[in-house]
Amino acid sequence: MEAISKNFFLYLSNNSTFDRLAKRFGSKFGADRIVGGETFPMAIPLIKQLNHEGLAVTVDHLGEFVNSETEARARAQEGIETIQAIASHELNSEMSLKLTSLGLDINRELVIENMEKILEEAKKYGVTVTIDMEDSSRTKATLDIYKELKTRYDALGTVIQSYLYRSEDYVEELNEYNPYLRLVKGAYKEPGTVAFPDKRMVDENLKGLIKKNLLNGNYTAIASHDDAIIDYTKQLVKEHGITNDQFEFQMLYGMRYQTQLNLLKEGYKVRVYMPYGEDWYGYFMRRLAERPANITFALKGMFTK
Repeated sequence: MEAISKNFFLYLSNNSTFDRLAKRFGSKFGADRIVGGETFPMAIPLIKQLNHEGLAVTVDHLGEFVNSETEARARAQEGIETIQAIASHELNSEMSLKLTSLGLDINRELVIENMEKILEEAKKYGVTVTIDMEDSSRTKATLDIYKELKTRYDALGTVIQSYLYRSEDYVEELNEYNPYLRLVKGAYKEPGTVAFPDKRMVDENLKGLIKKNLLNGNYTAIASHDDAIIDYTKQLVKEHGITNDQFEFQMLYGMRYQTQLNLLKEGYKVRVYMPYGEDWYGYFMRRLAERPANITFALKGMFTK
């Protein structure tokens, strides 16, 4: 049943018709509990509150189905304005983005141009940018662009997904770039030819990636709500004498808040991934696919005021 529900919500996440309908109903589906708002200004008070509690943040302007150059350039401008707002409000926040929102499916030159504009602004204000990873059909293109840009922009990170067979190879390939990597399990529907079908294998692979990147001496973001992964990381850094300034835990906005605070009390750095924007639908569906418990969470949001 769990596999069926996961496949169902992953299918819905790629449906552009439902995406358009979702924009009309928004918070009725509980989206306001895991999304910071439809615009970045709406998210600013929430970020300030999280910062006040000691939590760092990374924001992501949600976007699915960007297929025009005009829209891709508009997304880049939004990114620039977000960086400026982070600086002007003195927020403890990084920015995450997807290359498809900047034109990856249109042409490579457009993405590079948009990324350069964003990264120049980020460099000016000292804001770190992380390139989110998408489905496996875009992994190579994403990493190639990351490598090219990382040679010129140091405060740039990317994401590796442990459900892919080649994840360990990717971590090794990136090592020479002294990468800032966010390590995650992965939330897209993938064929068995490229991804582990078994959750246990995905979990074990994630542990291996965490160990490899940390022992390589690279900054690592462990993006997981899984207690077993969190405990593994704590034990690993203790055994190898890795200091707390070489890694951080990352969790989604609106989920496991008390765990975030507990980790802070233990002396660990915690960053909250806060998405915002009208195009919240695809993100929301993938969160429902990840954990059956999130479905109940969403239904409560639909029927409570």
